[in-house]
Amino acid sequence: MILKKVRLFFSVMAIMAFTTGATIRRTFVAITPDSSLYIKGTTNVNTFSCRFDVENINNPVHVDYYKEGNRIKFDETALVLNVDCFDCGGRGINRDLRDILKSEEQPHIFLFLKEIKPIESTAAYKAVLDIEIAGETNTYEVPVEVEKDNKLLIKGDLNISLPDHNIAAPSKLFGLINIHENVEISFKLGVKEIRN
Repeated sequence: MILKKVRLFFSVMAIMAFTTGATIRRTFVAITPDSSLYIKGTTNVNTFSCRFDVENINNPVHVDYYKEGNRIKFDETALVLNVDCFDCGGRGINRDLRDILKSEEQPHIFLFLKEIKPIESTAAYKAVLDIEIAGETNTYEVPVEVEKDNKLLIKGDLNISLPDHNIAAPSKLFGLINIHENVEISFKLGVKEIRN
């Protein structure tokens, strides 16, 4: 089973024309409709979950990459998420999320793919992402899976500290409702190469 996944991963690499050396290649990918992305959080009285409408992703996404040893490095490869495309289930909480994420000054969340690398002593891989929220960028690592139809699946649950992105955890109703400073970004992004 593990050997099949390793073979499949390298088949995807061959399909995407990864080469040795530092020759930069360009391809285009689409985020598949079965993808999902949520921001989840808690308050002292409740929980919330805000779903991103993946139909609002501008496909195709251009991907510039090169191979460096056993890693695939990416250059200027970004997924841009419009903060207004998150739906938390109600107008009031949607407005609150936009306020928390400072959407008037920073209307987008950026996910920059930096590299894909093997996880030592396993047949698995992880992606290194820079995530920019409200103008502040931090680096995260998430697992990468390869599915049967040669589609990459980047999925994970990232715990994000709002203060790490220079966001103060807000409170509502004269301080009676407090949003906890840690939120979770839960995502499953299917990525498929588009042939020209």
